[in-house]
Amino acid sequence: MDEAAARDAAWNAIEAVPRRPLLALFDAEPDRLSRLTIEEAGIRFDFAKTHLDAGLLDAFVALAGAAGFTAKRDALFAGEKVNVTEGRAAEHGAERGEGAPESVARARGLHARMRALIDAIEAEALGPIRHVLHMGIGGSALGPKLVIDALGREADRYDVAVVSNVDGAALDEVFGRFDPAATLLVVASKTFTTTETLLNAESALAWLEEAGVEDPYGRVIALTAAPEKAIEWGVDETRVLPFSGNVGGRYSLWSSIGFPIALALGWDAFETMLEGAASMDRHFRLAAPLANAPLVAAFVDLYYASVRGAETRAVFAYDERLRLLPSYLQQLEMESNGKSVTAEGKPVGRDTAPISWGGVGTDAQHAVFQLLHQGTRLVPVEFIASVDPGHALDDGHHRQLLVNAFAQGAALMAGKAHDDPARAYAGDRPSTTILLDRVDPARLGALIAFYENRVFAAATLLGINPFDQFGVELGKEIARSIESEGTDRFDASTRALIARAFG
Repeated sequence: MDEAAARDAAWNAIEAVPRRPLLALFDAEPDRLSRLTIEEAGIRFDFAKTHLDAGLLDAFVALAGAAGFTAKRDALFAGEKVNVTEGRAAEHGAERGEGAPESVARARGLHARMRALIDAIEAEALGPIRHVLHMGIGGSALGPKLVIDALGREADRYDVAVVSNVDGAALDEVFGRFDPAATLLVVASKTFTTTETLLNAESALAWLEEAGVEDPYGRVIALTAAPEKAIEWGVDETRVLPFSGNVGGRYSLWSSIGFPIALALGWDAFETMLEGAASMDRHFRLAAPLANAPLVAAFVDLYYASVRGAETRAVFAYDERLRLLPSYLQQLEMESNGKSVTAEGKPVGRDTAPISWGGVGTDAQHAVFQLLHQGTRLVPVEFIASVDPGHALDDGHHRQLLVNAFAQGAALMAGKAHDDPARAYAGDRPSTTILLDRVDPARLGALIAFYENRVFAAATLLGINPFDQFGVELGKEIARSIESEGTDRFDASTRALIARAFG
């Protein structure tokens, strides 16, 4: 039996497992909590309120075997060409020290170059810098923005703004509060051809020039896998920080793309974040299947998306510092696993990635939880919280925050009967809780690596390639053709919109 047929047979076995309510599972499995709780890297992963039972877990482990999960995971960290459609390795693990030795050595060399440039900036070799304007889009912006927002709130090193939107209002807001004489420009683009990023960079250069800054290009740092293009664009070679072309954009915050993180938080914090991610990589590589947090999380995701027909997955950060995590996960999960064909180009034949969405607790409770509790859609929920509050206010605030997070998970599962149907809660609605000891560089690094490895595990069980993203190209191609070829080739609706907007 070939791999595709073996996967299909394993999926059939998963779909044949009888469905039991969550409360019945707790009654039937006295050891359920201990079996479905995993502690790793200062994080507690509680999968007990999901519908995974012993039969489903065994069936998913069998699917992992049929899909060649162990060999493919080993190939990922060995630097083999796991990105089969583009003929590339996926070396983000090497950036944090878990990969092929030659890739790890190369990454460390590039990190050393980044640190040397940061040392020079701190020594004011580029002048007295107080503000940093980081321009990128997608993975070149979302990762740095998440980490700096989460960990940099009390940092007093540099004021860092991350701008991704080509909408001029985004840049204009930063220009209004930054001093051009004390601003460093950071241009992050893997290919150094990203239209939106380069347009923002040109506008930022013009802003420096109009303010009388001598040699605006001397204020530019380029983060790219195409250093020759950055040099051609005008960046001095000594201020280009390369990274491997085998590091995907949405997996790149560990590479030179993390430059603004290291600048804002300090090198020690950046290095600690890398070490935290590496610890999760080691767990993913070495833990047995049912003790492996990313793999069990992938089982949960696939059970609801591919078996139970859940179209979405909701993530709620019960910690203000992690408010950008749902947005970060949208790209990581949907760009990676939003595929309809296998790595061999055949139809997958089942639903793949759900739509990722979410928000911040407790705000979300007063906005969207009505649907989660009483709506008609099955929506698996993920709660993320921290034991340590990370602030100096009395612990009444944090206690209320955590009580609400834990209560929501309990309520989704238990429900509540009522004579009035409008006041009844059906219950039996699944959730996972991820509880960090604290939000710090090590645990945030581990958490992000957990999500990356979870995505890879789910992709492997589906037989898809999580490392390409051809689906984002068509819209870009059409946008370029509107500028270069006119509108005759387009449908009447698109032509009318262009005419109305541009005259």
